[in-house]
Amino acid sequence: MMSIINSLFFFVIAIGVLVTVHEFGHFIVARGLGVKVLRFSVGFGKALWSWRRSGDETEYVIATLPLGGYVQMLDEREGPVDPSERHRAFNRKPVATRFAIVVAGPLFNFVFAVAAYWLVFVLGVTGMKPLIGNVLPDSLAAASGFQTGDLIERVGGRETPTWNSALVTLLDRSLEHAPVNVEVLDAEHLPRDRLLDFRDMGPTVDRNDLLHAIGIEPYRPLLAPVIGQIEPGGAADQAGFAVGDRVVNVDGQSVSTWEEWVDYVRAHPEQTLSVEVERNGTRTTISVRPARVTTAEGEIGRIGAGVRVPEHLEEDLQAVERYSPLGALGIAVQRSWDMSAMTLRMLWEMVVGEVSVTNLGGPIRIAQYAGYTASVGAVQFIGFLALISISLGVLNLLPVPVLDGGHLLYYLIEMVKGAPLSEKIQQIGQRIGIALLVMVMVFALYNDLAHLFGGGGAG
Repeated sequence: MMSIINSLFFFVIAIGVLVTVHEFGHFIVARGLGVKVLRFSVGFGKALWSWRRSGDETEYVIATLPLGGYVQMLDEREGPVDPSERHRAFNRKPVATRFAIVVAGPLFNFVFAVAAYWLVFVLGVTGMKPLIGNVLPDSLAAASGFQTGDLIERVGGRETPTWNSALVTLLDRSLEHAPVNVEVLDAEHLPRDRLLDFRDMGPTVDRNDLLHAIGIEPYRPLLAPVIGQIEPGGAADQAGFAVGDRVVNVDGQSVSTWEEWVDYVRAHPEQTLSVEVERNGTRTTISVRPARVTTAEGEIGRIGAGVRVPEHLEEDLQAVERYSPLGALGIAVQRSWDMSAMTLRMLWEMVVGEVSVTNLGGPIRIAQYAGYTASVGAVQFIGFLALISISLGVLNLLPVPVLDGGHLLYYLIEMVKGAPLSEKIQQIGQRIGIALLVMVMVFALYNDLAHLFGGGGAG
């Protein structure tokens, strides 16, 4: 229950921050271009809090439903306007002004993403080195010559110090359906080139698990099942585990590696386990009930215990992606551009059938990732905000009526035509846009539920 509350809490925080950024873009540009803003609302529905600043005409509102927001501007289409203020009405402004106000929302999402990525890369992202542990037979990776012990250094000429950076670039190149050169250091530390050919990847490939689809399993050291740290107040702490305990068996099944122990715990949330441990040369049995935790992979069991890592092993396997403030700016702009292009490309390939629509996620999956990244650390959560901000910006620019992109399309037609589209045509477009959005939302929610209950959970 606590993990669900945690996911919902950080989901609301994420949506609240990103909606505020988006609406602030509309708000600040509208005010700067002489449009009167009546209300700036974060959320929909009944106002929980509202206030006005001294000398400010705008009412600021935090509403009950924190899944969106809006900027209400003076507009003759929405009610009578005093003749003395008609020059401040949105509908009276030139089409270029209206265009600038509408495009400012998505633009601010992209600016926020650049700023968030800049902060991430200045603080430094800690991740595992992209070291290959196993190559699945008859896979794309096997056909490309990848071998156990290969350390990925560059993908398509871009440096990949961590698995995360490698995955971002691999995902981007997979959408191009073209060969990409991957530079590695093999097990003998010799530089090798592996040509990964994405032309044969079909539309059913699950890009949420691209490495497995390629046939690559990251290296995971086989560690002894010895407890190195215990989370205060967690299930392990309450059950009486101690640092230094070596897990011998669980429910009568022998345990020889930490991975076996973790897999068993993850597969048994809220089930009482009988665990035999060796402590100071003697054996004792402990009963523990793993808590149920919602993660990006689904619901799993967790007891709040960490493995004892041999000295220097963690340093050997981890890398930190960090840049100077100036260098981080260029990387942040590049990452934002790459993620924007990748999002747009994936959406297009879903439409034409080149990418499976099962890759489309909705609010449940976003909430899971929000809770998971927040639990990992502030840097990871900021990176998550950058990614979702880019998705919000791209989606709002799609030429679908009711979205910002639909309004921009109307304004472009007005610029060419010299007059706005008729109210009737705009109303028809709005109905079509609402229908499309409802269909996409329902399908994304279906994918979320299928992912949650149809085998998406971790073992």
